[in-house]
Amino acid sequence: MTKFDLDFLKNWFVNFVRSYYSTNPDDQRNIYLKEVHTFKVCENIVEISKDLGLTDEEIILAETIALFHDIGRFPQYAKYKTFKDQFSVNHGYLGAQTIIKENILKNLTEDEKKIIIKAVRFHNVFSIPPKEKERMEFFIELIRDADKLDIWRVFIDYYNSSEEERASAAGLGLPERSDYSVDILSYIYKGQVVPQSKLKSMNDFKIMHLSWVYDLNFKTSYRLLSEREYIDRIISYLPQDENIKKMSSVLNKYVKKRFMEEL
Repeated sequence: MTKFDLDFLKNWFVNFVRSYYSTNPDDQRNIYLKEVHTFKVCENIVEISKDLGLTDEEIILAETIALFHDIGRFPQYAKYKTFKDQFSVNHGYLGAQTIIKENILKNLTEDEKKIIIKAVRFHNVFSIPPKEKERMEFFIELIRDADKLDIWRVFIDYYNSSEEERASAAGLGLPERSDYSVDILSYIYKGQVVPQSKLKSMNDFKIMHLSWVYDLNFKTSYRLLSEREYIDRIISYLPQDENIKKMSSVLNKYVKKRFMEEL
């Protein structure tokens, strides 16, 4: 791939997204949320890729994956008015199908097409299928890290905004409560990601996002997580009790350890 290829695809993507723009303020907020998210993920993946010493061609390939990783969100929202996959369609799968249907990668090599489509397909799964080849798995891990790093930003902005300013489809429709499910903290202490099926409130949702620190793959990702203070910022929106303080300590120690060691 060349920069010319990427510039062409960026222009195509912008026009594709604009076709989903709406005069309805709520719908437009939801579309705009995913448009901004896409380009932030592009920035993240380029920074991680450069830090890893990838070639210019590999960086362009990685940025293309980021550009299209959430392309399924736009037809998903247009049809279902939600970003909840369990109530509509898997947006990773829909994204891969959209890329194939639109035939937008026609000028790329078969290897490049395969990597982009598979990375889009599996960027949102709970865990990467074990059968994927090493090079394929690398690019899937790359987009998963870049995506998480911006999802944390998205939800910090969400928690910091008034209800009128929020993109309505961003949350899972979970109730806003002052408490949280204490039992899900066991996942944190075991170094595991909290399953979405265990969530009962928005505070549980925040704890699940915090547990994502256990699913990062690259040292640069931990550095960016630390520099942006995402853990402490999300924790500030939770009840400040002893359990949460303990969780904060566990997570921050883990991130520091991963940032300091060679991954």
